[in-house]
Amino acid sequence: MSSVPFHYVDLRTFCYATEDDKRVEDALRTFLPAEYPIERAESEGHYGDRIVVLSARVENADDVRHVLSQVATVDDIDAVKAELSDRVDDNCSFFLTFDKQAAFGGEARRGDGITLRAKVEAYPAKREKAVANARAVLDEL
Repeated sequence: MSSVPFHYVDLRTFCYATEDDKRVEDALRTFLPAEYPIERAESEGHYGDRIVVLSARVENADDVRHVLSQVATVDDIDAVKAELSDRVDDNCSFFLTFDKQAAFGGEARRGDGITLRAKVEAYPAKREKAVANARAVLDEL
């Protein structure tokens, strides 16, 4: 993939009080380049339980390529391509979620727990153009 039509990719997950912070961070690192910085923000749940939000924004083109190479290993990537018009919003953002437990095992599998949001380049900034650009990238993977 020569050019990357994404401005950035955000990855985010929550670490609940019943989970081990290190394991959840390892799951998120499945999608990130080695030693990539992860931001931590502590919050509190409805019943006073601790929730840690782990997130990373990837902006460098080579690092975005790395994240996309991990996305490409999803078994049902063809289903993702078929759902693109539902996965890109009016702000040209592409959304996909991954299974946190599978990611801890080093596998990229669709599910719940880790959210990917990628801002798709589109000129003019129209949803249809963003869907076409995202499709082109996924076809190259």
